[in-house]
Amino acid sequence: MSLVKLSIKGISYSQTQNGAYALILNEVDGERKLPIVIGAFEAQSIAIALEKEIKPPRPLTHDLFKNFAERFDIVVKQVIIHKLVDGVFYSSIICERDKIEEIIDARTSDAIALALRFNAPIFTYKNILDKAGIYLKANPLEADAASQEIDDILSNPETFGHNEESNESGNTYSKHSLSELNELLDQAVEHEDYEKAAKIRDEISKRES
Repeated sequence: MSLVKLSIKGISYSQTQNGAYALILNEVDGERKLPIVIGAFEAQSIAIALEKEIKPPRPLTHDLFKNFAERFDIVVKQVIIHKLVDGVFYSSIICERDKIEEIIDARTSDAIALALRFNAPIFTYKNILDKAGIYLKANPLEADAASQEIDDILSNPETFGHNEESNESGNTYSKHSLSELNELLDQAVEHEDYEKAAKIRDEISKRES
């Protein structure tokens, strides 16, 4: 299976899950987006890593892991989002120490937070992107809009919790037909509601599998 490189497009606040955020990954050599719902703590950690000039007064958990890894000459080489089951993404961190490669299972949000700190590339498999990727029909997010979203996250630390990462679609869309779901998906993408789009996409994927 071929790997597809991803970059981080931005972070959006979830309008339906209190304290949750949608991490938007962008296909580097294409137009598809991969929305992943993550917890607020992980969103904070990713946002801080994106803003290179912001240094927390004490190391966050992912900063501590990086310091620990560097002390023992462990390098994160890359992150691979390798599986999608019932709307939940699974990832692997590819590490190297003394020229010996190790693969560590991780939540996708944690893996990406570490990839940013190690300047490691992020990949997924083509079949996962084919199944879960979303084509944007509206104008893409502007860079300043993405920066504003990150600023909003950083300016509201009291909202950060430890919600579990999930893209599970509940019963909200179970009564809709497939054609209705595809129409709702188009509307969600046009309004840049990536978290809603991810839920609708998961419901469509379940029916087509």
